Amino acid sequence: MARDRKDGEGTMPKETLGELEELVLLAAVRLGEGAYGLSIVDELGRIARRPVSRASVYVLLRRLEQAGLIGSRRENPEEANGKPRRFVHLTGAGLTLLRLSRGARLRMWDGIEETLEEA
Repeated sequence: MARDRKDGEGTMPKETLGELEELVLLAAVRLGEGAYGLSIVDELGRIARRPVSRASVYVLLRRLEQAGLIGSRRENPEEANGKPRRFVHLTGAGLTLLRLSRGARLRMWDGIEETLEEA
């Protein structure tokens, strides 16, 4: 979950994302209007090749919403046997934190490609 960070020089973001949080937010962005718990689980398995349990994604979505990083809307399916779905979208704060996380990762990857190729 996003955590408060202290820094003496003001250069480090005050919040960071964990790996699964980042992947869940990325999956939600990729899926757009169709992002809900099970579709996010499927997207993580398909694109990130990361199997995750539905329960862990649902718990994480609840925490991300409580933190103000995502919003949601509940919709009842048209078919009689379908279950209601809670569709999610990133808030402005969620998009900002995702951008900060991306920047941090890119800075960390910068300049190590040769080292990885040599290994």
